[in-house]
Formats: sequence, structure tokens, C-alpha cells
Amino acid sequence: MSDFTGKTILITGAASGIGLAVARHLAAQGAARLVLVDRDASALATMTFACATDTVPGDVTDEAYWDGLAPRLAGLDHAVINAGVAGAAPIAQLAFTEWRRILSVNLDGAFLTLRAAMRAMAGRGGSIVATSSAAGIKAEPGVAAYGASKAALIQLIKVAAREGAADQIRVNAIAPAGVETPVWDAIPMFAERVEAIGRDAAFAELAAMATPLGRYAKPEEIAGQIAFLLSDAAALITGTVLVSDGGYTL
Repeated sequence: MSDFTGKTILITGAASGIGLAVARHLAAQGAARLVLVDRDASALATMTFACATDTVPGDVTDEAYWDGLAPRLAGLDHAVINAGVAGAAPIAQLAFTEWRRILSVNLDGAFLTLRAAMRAMAGRGGSIVATSSAAGIKAEPGVAAYGASKAALIQLIKVAAREGAADQIRVNAIAPAGVETPVWDAIPMFAERVEAIGRDAAFAELAAMATPLGRYAKPEEIAGQIAFLLSDAAALITGTVLVSDGGYTL
């Protein structure tokens, strides 16, 4: 029996990448029910697991969506706040609409998810992990909006950890660097390299330049680390950020 046997778990950004890997991992570990959130309704409709699954397409930035979802979160044990978008532009060329697009999903959406999860766990306890990024720790040119959203998310989870402690709600974050997920497809530089040399080679090229260990993470690796932070093995860990970056931030 695992720590997730019989548990109800909310996962946002569940249709691909890290979110999908987490859903597969926790279902295999005996979760009783997954509440899966993503704006890609068609992808959610194809997802099946060996446990009860509520697929609830929607926009994580919509407060009314979370109000409507509240009844489905009754008995919530764990939450993975993973919905996110990326983009790249120097500050001087960054349109305010693009700034708001990224902050809206990565920070506003994370706040609304966190608030809904903490409300569902109040008086019962639980654990929450948010997907931040090494970009929220290390400054790089061209990622002001993304980096700012992920840095703010780190502070948000620290405040939530302090506030949730009285209810035995643990709140942590994971900060990966490069992970082989579809979020890279929104970055023009990466898309150009994929067209030129192929996806696997583009990831290998980026990793060789940026990561001391010479490779990027697979979503399944990050899923295992998220599961650790959710689990009883991390029972005294709260308000922390697990940096999983292959040495990128050194």
C-alpha cells in the first residue's frame, strides 16, 4: 500500500507534460480519484486511468470555474498546481498583453487553484505541490514575464505553507530547469531548432549548452519528485523549493 492509496488528488495542466506524468504516476500508486483540470478538453477526453477520474475542462484563471468545481474537491488529499504557459521576449519588446497572458495563468491561476485546494483541505490536512521553475531563481535575458511569474509563485507557496500549517496542510514547490515538455513549443528559438535538426536533437543541444549534467529531465522524473513532496516521506517538509535542474542554477 502506498501513501496515495485511496486518496483524492487534484492536478492542473493535466493533459500533457509534467501534469500527465504525475497523473499516470499517482494512478499507478493507488490513487482512488483524480480530478484533472486542463483547458484542452479533447486531450482530457482521451485520458483513462485505473482509478476514478473526473476530467473537468476549464480555464484556471476563471474564478467562477473554481467556485463551480468546489463540490468535486470534497475530500481532497493532495493537489498539484501545474498549469502554466511560457513565452520569451526582451523587456523592451514585451507587449503588456503578453505579460498579462503569462502572469494570468502562471500566477493568478496558481493562486485560484491554491485557494480552492486549501479550502477543500481545511480542518483535514493535505499536501500541495506547485510547479515553479529555475527561471524563477536564476535571471536570464528574454524571460521576464515567465521568470517573474515563477518567482512570485515561490513566495506564494511560502506564505501558504505558513498559513496552512495550523490545518496540517503542507505546501511546497518544485523548480525544474529544462524538462522535455510541450511548453518549449511556444518559444520561437526552440521551434526553429526543431525544424532544423529535430526535437530530440534540439533538446540535447540546449541541455549541452545550459546544464552541467548535460541533459534535461523527463516529465516522469519530475513526477516522481512531486510524488515524494506529496508523500508522507516528506511529512516535515513545507514551504520549500526542490530545485531539480541538473546544476543549471549553480
